[in-house]
Amino acid sequence: MITGAADDDPSGIATYSQAGAQFGFNMLWTMVLTYPLMSAVQMVSARIGRVTGHGLASNIGAIWPKPMVLALVFLLFGANTINIGADLAAMGASVELALGLPSAPATVLLALLSLALQLFIPYERYARYLKWLTMVLLSYIAVLFVVRIDWLAALKGFILPSFPWNADSLTVIVAVFGTTISPYLFFWQSSQEVEEIEEKDGAKPLKVAPQQAPRELRRVRLDTFTGMAFSNVVAVAIMMSAAATLHASGKSEIGTAADVAEALKPIAGELAFALFSIGIIGTGLLAIPVLAGSVAYAFGESQGWKCGLEHKPWEATGFYTVITAATLMGLAIEFTAIDPIKALFWSAVVNGFVAVPVMAAMMIVVGRHDRMKEFTASTPLLFFGWGATAIMAAAVIAMLLI
Repeated sequence: MITGAADDDPSGIATYSQAGAQFGFNMLWTMVLTYPLMSAVQMVSARIGRVTGHGLASNIGAIWPKPMVLALVFLLFGANTINIGADLAAMGASVELALGLPSAPATVLLALLSLALQLFIPYERYARYLKWLTMVLLSYIAVLFVVRIDWLAALKGFILPSFPWNADSLTVIVAVFGTTISPYLFFWQSSQEVEEIEEKDGAKPLKVAPQQAPRELRRVRLDTFTGMAFSNVVAVAIMMSAAATLHASGKSEIGTAADVAEALKPIAGELAFALFSIGIIGTGLLAIPVLAGSVAYAFGESQGWKCGLEHKPWEATGFYTVITAATLMGLAIEFTAIDPIKALFWSAVVNGFVAVPVMAAMMIVVGRHDRMKEFTASTPLLFFGWGATAIMAAAVIAMLLI
């Protein structure tokens, strides 16, 4: 649930809103395609963590040269840092819009609050806080009950979309896939399975305790399908809300998630504006720890450091240093001349490049008996996992050709 909800971060909200504002209901079909693909990929990453007892970077490092893994981790750090900066900027702007407070101090306060939670709250309580924070995404579903939806047109957008195949539509399609199937989610979910092994009494990696497999793999399947469904339903709600309001009123170009909230006020009223703003702030607080934490897991595992949110900062210095650096460098972007929208685009490009080799490595690991023992992936999981990898590779090629 946390992984799926973190996928709908403020930068994702902006992407889904742009799809709805620009093309109305005609990009809803992408969500039908992304659900099985992202579910398969996240299930593979969770399975690797639960079976081996090690995170993704550690497992990839066992089959690929260390310099190559480290290069991917540095690219992930750069993309995640930009994403954190864009998310913080959107959160600060939303606070300014909703409460009238200056955005810069609000952005700093939100960044420090997020960092303090990661550094000083015990993991068990911290995870509970993140799980409850996923409920803020219900605000986007609530928006659907505030605005008028043409449900017949929405249904057509799922099964018989109508839009021109050109650079604009291809850019939006690539952006939707890039923001929905992101490498930071792979590293986070795998590492969270490892965290749960270490937190639960009697829990062990499945390859050394196969008797735990039926219950644990059933939980992984249920957890992943539910979390990814929640993520996609919210993405659909955001697209539909933007289509029914912004597109219907002729506003087809938006910048940030905060711009969407501001544009909704005169079109859909104060309640839709308030719900959208709450969602931006809440999902930002949810996503920033996942963005910073995933790169810390990736970096720490690739270097053999002690990793994990259950450790105190002084017990896993390198791990928490990466979290702090990613958060503060993301905050610094807010006070530079860097255009956050252009930065987000390039972070999507970097994420696309990182995702393809990481997904390919994941599929190799999950199919190898020496790493997974008797828990190698089933044929359907391999089919959808490799299918997602191929589609992401196609998206990267398309991105280069746009």
